[in-house]
Amino acid sequence: MTLLDASRIALILAAPGLVMAGCRYVPRWCAAVAERCRPPVVRPHGPPIERLAADLRRLLRLHGELAASAHSAFCAHRLWAVEAAIGTRAIEAAVALEVPHPPADAAATLTRTQLSALLTALAAAGLVLPARVEGFTTDGRL
Repeated sequence: MTLLDASRIALILAAPGLVMAGCRYVPRWCAAVAERCRPPVVRPHGPPIERLAADLRRLLRLHGELAASAHSAFCAHRLWAVEAAIGTRAIEAAVALEVPHPPADAAATLTRTQLSALLTALAAAGLVLPARVEGFTTDGRL
């Protein structure tokens, strides 16, 4: 037996395994190469601006109801929590609209004047907010 005959026998014995391995691994390799060649998908940071605006309108309406309540002494803690939530959502909206804003970790400690200024800046940037917000503005306008 010559070297040529031995190589033919080895090829005949190895061919089915090579074909099966090729069928199994080549699609994975092609998918990995295609994944590396594909440009990265840009995902938005945070919730959509529509949801932020709806949450802000809802929270501002709730703040107005709580501020106008006759039992304001009983719901002072709830009013503070709503103001903190308004601050958080307002900062998220400011990030989305690229409006100057305080740091995100200071959302719970914003004063009413800071909230009013931030809400005014958001309204000026095009975010639709209620025309009257109790407790944040003196003239009833944003």
